[in-house]
Amino acid sequence: MTTMNEHEVTLNLPLNPGSIHHNPTVAELYEAAIRRGEGHISEGGPLAVRTNKTGRSPKDRFIVEDDLTRGAVWWGGFNTPIAPSVFDALLTRMEAHTDGRELFVQDLYAGTDREQRIGVRFIQEMAYHSLFVRNMFVRPTGDDRDTFQPDWTVLNLPSFHADPARDGTRTDTFILVNFTRRMVLIGGTEYAGENKKAIFGVLNFLLPEVGVMPMHCSANVGRDGDVALFFGLSGTGKTTLSADPERALIGDDEHGWTDRGVFNFEGGCYAKVIGLNRDAEPAIYRTTHMYGTVLENVVLRGDHTADLDDGSLTENTRSAYPIEYIDNIVPEGLAGHPRNIVFLTADAFGVLPPLSRLTEEQMMYQFISGFTAKIPGTEQGVVDPEPTFSTCFGAPFMPRHPGEYARLLAQKVRASGARVWLVNTGWTGGKYGEGKRMSIAHTRRLINAALNGELDDVPFVQEPNFGLSIPTRVPGVPAEVLDPRTAWADPARYDQTARRLAGMFRTNFERFSAGVDAAVTDCMPTPA
Repeated sequence: MTTMNEHEVTLNLPLNPGSIHHNPTVAELYEAAIRRGEGHISEGGPLAVRTNKTGRSPKDRFIVEDDLTRGAVWWGGFNTPIAPSVFDALLTRMEAHTDGRELFVQDLYAGTDREQRIGVRFIQEMAYHSLFVRNMFVRPTGDDRDTFQPDWTVLNLPSFHADPARDGTRTDTFILVNFTRRMVLIGGTEYAGENKKAIFGVLNFLLPEVGVMPMHCSANVGRDGDVALFFGLSGTGKTTLSADPERALIGDDEHGWTDRGVFNFEGGCYAKVIGLNRDAEPAIYRTTHMYGTVLENVVLRGDHTADLDDGSLTENTRSAYPIEYIDNIVPEGLAGHPRNIVFLTADAFGVLPPLSRLTEEQMMYQFISGFTAKIPGTEQGVVDPEPTFSTCFGAPFMPRHPGEYARLLAQKVRASGARVWLVNTGWTGGKYGEGKRMSIAHTRRLINAALNGELDDVPFVQEPNFGLSIPTRVPGVPAEVLDPRTAWADPARYDQTARRLAGMFRTNFERFSAGVDAAVTDCMPTPA
């Protein structure tokens, strides 16, 4: 492995490590990870690792409050302020913590659009983290590699733990974002996803200032150049439904929308693989057997084959791989303006229609609400369906007021003429435990009909509780499926459940009312 001292790569920090590995290759990172005991090689070639935390720690994320952020960040919720002095003190201790240690440095871009991308220098103590970011971000090539200058620095030291009493953090884990110093500090957690989501949050703050809409969504494009975006929280089918063999994948998680079109923030994918089916998800399944892939918290059998059905470590098992491991992609990560935008929700109450068309105001309302539902068994203590509202379909990563993102999205939609759809991939004919899960075949047919323009001349009717417009017919989908009330054996029970869910929507939205237009607030459901 090529080792450089601190004079050969400028880290812009007073570090005194024992060695620095600058932009190491995949093979060099495998060698280091095995030597350091960070993981094992799984059958087929992936590097399989286990982490001390098996998911993100959103409540341990802080934003430095200073003149730059004080009036721009929507404080509260996941946006917790911390003083510059706390950041500086932790940075000083982290710098000292690197003395004599082995460090891995990767220089990468966040963003495939050359005009909007930022250069990020990741300084990490785990070889596996260095491989992860190398997979997930855009690797410089040619002249870019020779002239790379970091706009941001991420210092990630999992072995360094904060002292809450001393440092003002919530626990010994922390993710600190300083927009003035353009730095991110991460400590106490080995979960690699913190690297990517920290930079996603940075872009979500920076891009609206220049009129670019940052989005937590997947994106694909049809053969005639029609772009579609898919927003949705975990479990709604975002990855599955955007991975269409008839459409090329632009990216599976994070994108920006400029005046020219959409671009991927990333150069890789971070797919959840628990229960992954070889037949239903062949492209993603294949990556779990490829050299260079990182398998995170996937259980290995005695013969080092991956058991994708074993959730004993966590249900949040992941595969992190370069996007080029998927065959049907847009290699440049860029495309034109969307023609269709799909909001995905898994409604376990069985109330929302399987497909509805949204007005601009309804789009803003649903975007800010970011609704899906937890089902019993997904978390301890959940015995009945519970609503989950995650603003902009990504609350932990959105530093600004949700109304600001919603207005920017509306401007982009208005200018492009994109159609917006709400698709329920959850339950029909009753709530969870009484009805049944929406047929994936029906959902695919509904989405394809919307994307292909098959519904342009179809009459729509308005359902009474949420004011949503439902198509009266969709080729290949039974008519009784389209109207959720008709799908219930007992319409009176549907009405009761719909009123209950509508009340939950209204209660959730009260905290946003002061920051959105009255026309959006007027879209709050009115129970029939």
